Amino acid sequence: MRVFSYKIVRDYGFAPNPFKGVCTLATCKPQIREQAVPGDLVLGCGSSKLQLIGKAVFAMRVSEKLTFSEYWSDARFEVKKPIFTSSYRRAYGDNIYHRLNGEWIQQDSHHSFEGGVVNAANMTRDTSADAVLIGDDFVYWGAQAIDIPRELRDFNGDDLYPSGRSHRSVFESDFLQAINAWFQGIQNRGIQGRPKSWR
Repeated sequence: MRVFSYKIVRDYGFAPNPFKGVCTLATCKPQIREQAVPGDLVLGCGSSKLQLIGKAVFAMRVSEKLTFSEYWSDARFEVKKPIFTSSYRRAYGDNIYHRLNGEWIQQDSHHSFEGGVVNAANMTRDTSADAVLIGDDFVYWGAQAIDIPRELRDFNGDDLYPSGRSHRSVFESDFLQAINAWFQGIQNRGIQGRPKSWR
């Protein structure tokens, strides 16, 4: 098991998308999406921009890893396709990429420009890893982000909270066991709060 820890600077319920009973990471963080496999833990931490320093915004155990095409065509995740005339939850759907005749298609979404105009920078970054992480076992705190436990902030000099913009994924085995025990011991699962960046 590996643990991937990173800072979230924008929390709209898009990356990650915790809605409809499953947490998905389908955009942003291509390095994590490329490297993580089922059984790994992904922890999204608060940032100074969100005024959530030292806090956990979400945590999930990866249960599946799909390609964008698999994600797009899977009936389970049809509800993750964005619909702007519906609720905020549907508007921030993350099922936005698929291929047509070998070319990437970016749906009208939070990562496109207004009116569905393709945002090439977002598309290039997102599709640089053809991977979507699925988590059936997750906790999403959002604006109700919790403090990362003190014992995981200073574990023999190591810290679960990332110090820079890059993600962390190299931890000693005893620290991994402590992180896993903390995750397993969380009582309330699923959605526990609204996205911090919603109005």
